Amino acid sequence: MKNTIIPVFYACDDSFVKYTVVSLYSMIANASRERRYVVHILNAGISEELRESVSALADECFEIRFVDVTERIDSIPCKLPLRDYYSKTTYYRLFIAEMFPEYDKAIYIDSDTVVGGDISEFYDTAIGDSWLGACHEQAMVQAEEFGSYVEKVIGISRYNYFNAGILLINCVQFREHKVLERFIETLGYYNFVVTQDEDYLNLICKDHVRWIDQRWNTEIFGTLPHPIEEAKMIHYIMVNKPWHYEDCPYGDIFWRYAENTSVCSEIKEVLANYSDEEKRIDAESAERLAATAVAETKRADNYLNLVNRDKRAADRVEVVKRIEQFEREGRFDEDVEDDPPGRMLMPDEIEYIRRGTADRLKTKAAFAMARKYVNGLVQDKKLIVKEIRGIENFKGLNSGAVITCNHFNAFDSFAIHMTYDASAHKKREFWRVIREGNFTSFPGFYGQLMRSCNTLPLSSNLTTMKKFYAAVDRLLQEGHFVLFYPEQSMWWNYRKPKPLKRGAFSFAAKNGVPVLPCFITMKDSDIMGEDGFYVQEYTIHVSEPIYPDTSLPKRAQSEEMMRRNYELWKQIYETEYDMPLIYTTEPEKTP
Repeated sequence: MKNTIIPVFYACDDSFVKYTVVSLYSMIANASRERRYVVHILNAGISEELRESVSALADECFEIRFVDVTERIDSIPCKLPLRDYYSKTTYYRLFIAEMFPEYDKAIYIDSDTVVGGDISEFYDTAIGDSWLGACHEQAMVQAEEFGSYVEKVIGISRYNYFNAGILLINCVQFREHKVLERFIETLGYYNFVVTQDEDYLNLICKDHVRWIDQRWNTEIFGTLPHPIEEAKMIHYIMVNKPWHYEDCPYGDIFWRYAENTSVCSEIKEVLANYSDEEKRIDAESAERLAATAVAETKRADNYLNLVNRDKRAADRVEVVKRIEQFEREGRFDEDVEDDPPGRMLMPDEIEYIRRGTADRLKTKAAFAMARKYVNGLVQDKKLIVKEIRGIENFKGLNSGAVITCNHFNAFDSFAIHMTYDASAHKKREFWRVIREGNFTSFPGFYGQLMRSCNTLPLSSNLTTMKKFYAAVDRLLQEGHFVLFYPEQSMWWNYRKPKPLKRGAFSFAAKNGVPVLPCFITMKDSDIMGEDGFYVQEYTIHVSEPIYPDTSLPKRAQSEEMMRRNYELWKQIYETEYDMPLIYTTEPEKTP
């Protein structure tokens, strides 16, 4: 690792290269002298004089090369959308992986920056199989018009949108997943006009970003997420340029480096000659950008609306809309999809725990069919379980347990069953609680599984429910595992943990057994499903078991376990998705 050449890329034109000089000078001044760096200046024509200003910065550790990308840009069949202070150079970073097949990983950095940290530390950040490493875009987080824009136009949370001013590009993954090809394809479908190539990159790389310490992209915008003294890279975004405004926040840091470069006098001349008219245009540009974001949000034919109309199954789109509606209204325990018409499960129709030889053979055959079915789903990549984390917590159980899981798909119980199989508890059975209608009225093959594979159906009949209670108590006391969905409702591909109901935890408290919280996180695979949505890759998180606090009354035990379960799920959600858990629930209006 330490002997690896660190490739760094800038993209600029003749008018901006002088700021590249300052950024590069700051990088060289603070970089480890034990490493070797190759700096590529992507351009479409730079004067010889300015090339000399850049080249003069080279030393025994830093090699500088100029790369003309004119032919690459001209090869794109669609017109690149441009706006205000943006130029075509902003798109150059998209070509890095394809143009430089010798690199597995590379740094891209904007020219309106100063680098106060050791850039080799940024390069050494482990990003695994993520397509790139980046920092959160503060404009989206802090400004409602931009946050709403990315959520309603691009379909990405405002908390998971990255700024492309400094990127750690996984070139291997970019090539493997054809990021450039996807960009050109999307460009032919829709022109993003707010942050342009940044929008395309965020759309294409959704769920495949490794979030890097925000200090590596300290944007001069709004409230800084950390003290300026901690910044490892300062990014003068939008119209906040020290070479245009003497009062630019933290512009003194820029000038501290600029004073030591050959282009300082030229940059000072830019500052001295920046007119009131140009400043007025800047102000209008900033207002226009916000207005453009709002206008895009309201467009009936914006990107997300077009995709929902043209490429996605109408019933799935409607489900997503209903989920958004139910969350706003706080209806977390209601299903958003209509189950098949059901009927009441009567007590004489079911023996919850069937122990006869014929029953066991029937169950064994049903499980064999279920495994074959699940194996087919896995083989066809309709069910993708990428990883099971914390399986040791399942293996370590020495008693029966209530297993809890978030509920977002009919296949999620298969994923938890795969986790049970991985735990190797061969003498302890795995049971799952299901809805009444799924047992009495679900048709076909899937209905057969519902009725035969160790299922415990709920019932609207009180006498049947007494049998249900007795069966669950018996299974837990005999040391078996019972899967509950304490959210009560199933919301398709919904990633947030929903508020929990107490029932599952009451069984744990009553029987003196632990709760084993399981939470499944998802990310888009690059496999498009038949419904026009990407198939989700699941990571199953098995937390440490939560044991009842026997010093408390039973109800208090169950409430405490429920609270701790929810907090564990919340922690996993916020850690894995790197965003706060925030619901859109609207507060009740007071009369």
